[in-house]
Amino acid sequence: MRPKLVVDYVVYLIVRLFICTVQATPLSVCAQVSKCLAWLASDILKIRGNLVHSNLKNAFPEITVEDRKKLARRSWYHLCLMVCEIAHAPRKLHDTNWHKHIQMKDIHIQIEQALGRRPVVVLLGHFGNFEVMGYCTGMLGFPTYTVARPLDNPFLHKYLEEFRSSTGQIILPKQGSAPYIEEVLNQNGTLALLCDQNAGAKGCWVEFLNRPASYHKAISVFSMTSGAPLVFLYMRRTGGPMQFEFGVEGIYDPAECDEPKGVKEVTQWYNEMLERVVRRDPDQYWWVHNRWKDDRPAKKREKEKKRLEAARVAAAA
Repeated sequence: MRPKLVVDYVVYLIVRLFICTVQATPLSVCAQVSKCLAWLASDILKIRGNLVHSNLKNAFPEITVEDRKKLARRSWYHLCLMVCEIAHAPRKLHDTNWHKHIQMKDIHIQIEQALGRRPVVVLLGHFGNFEVMGYCTGMLGFPTYTVARPLDNPFLHKYLEEFRSSTGQIILPKQGSAPYIEEVLNQNGTLALLCDQNAGAKGCWVEFLNRPASYHKAISVFSMTSGAPLVFLYMRRTGGPMQFEFGVEGIYDPAECDEPKGVKEVTQWYNEMLERVVRRDPDQYWWVHNRWKDDRPAKKREKEKKRLEAARVAAAA
């Protein structure tokens, strides 16, 4: 066996042992441990501290430094508790008791779309517990096709894929997925995509939380070419562990538009949906994510900055 595979397998065993320990621990205890881990990661070790505080400073310039520190700590708590909830989901959530853990909000919109005779593109961000949302969507009888990048560790990748597909999610590889996506849309299937992944310098740039961010153009193109409605979903924690609100933030249906929107307009729409949910519960967003990475030439960045400043002035007038 190659040395890398040995290391990967050892890491896999450690992760499985950790998950077994979490599953054997009551969720109430997991929540208390998560608070301690959040304090350790945010205040003591300062993991990705500069990035987190820079992101929060740009997104919420009106709050104090002390409030940003508290928000950073709460976001780490959310991440730690999210891992615990994912580990407990197969044992805690079933088709007979899900209503004790999840409140539905405007979800009938998604059901109507899913039962229609057109394809549907479901959008979500690195917000709330999106992994549990995917698990529950399949459990409730609405399987989705999800595009995901394979993990570098093949053993962990297989384990995570088994969790994601256990209730009906079908995972498509990120590389070479175009023909599969086309087939899903042609057969009126439901495609689920994380919409806030950096698309690099050639992506579609729109303002997100006061800064330009790059989005994949393909999401808008899928809707424009297939006529599929875009449905923005979220699952936010409403109280203690494993207590969620599962809702529809908005829907864009190209069939109901008098004039078809372009890529940038559609991208702007779902970006605004994401910003709305993040501003309501900022502690449940992945601030450790380098969402605003900008690899464009300095000239283009400066031009975009001036354009956004002009747009803000015009909106305020």
